[in-house]
Amino acid sequence: MNTPYLRALLWLTCLLMPLTAFAQQGDCGFIQNPDRQAYCRAISGGGSSHCGFIRDSDLQARCRAETGGGSGQCGFIRDHDMQAACRASAERANTSSSSSSGQCGFIQNPDKQAYCRATTGGGSGQCGFIRDGDLQAMCRAETGGGSGQCGFIRDRDMQAACRAKTR
Repeated sequence: MNTPYLRALLWLTCLLMPLTAFAQQGDCGFIQNPDRQAYCRAISGGGSSHCGFIRDSDLQARCRAETGGGSGQCGFIRDHDMQAACRASAERANTSSSSSSGQCGFIQNPDKQAYCRATTGGGSGQCGFIRDGDLQAMCRAETGGGSGQCGFIRDRDMQAACRAKTR
């Protein structure tokens, strides 16, 4: 192959890679809640430095766990459902495991439990067990439905977070 062509292709790839992360984080800018906005930026490629801007200690611990801190950070979360969801998502984010839904069984809220199972390897079939329409659309978007599903979400912050996660 032509070496200048490969260099140009490599340069173009390096140039566009940060733009894809920015596009995801750009959707986070539409979130009104500052804690949720910082969380969105962190998990959309911004890294754990964004977690420091989160005032809610439970959400901050989850953010740190999901951006490389590991499931040990989840132990700082007081809410039991959120702690179990954190462990499941941190295991998925920090390992190559295709399924880490075992922790989801500790979640008491049935909608959140089904969402957890779906997004940690159970697939979109689990989304059908969710009664909350916004959460169900978010679930379908994250499990293969794509960002088009985000349009069915009425809550604006949740819709922006959905678009950031699925781009």
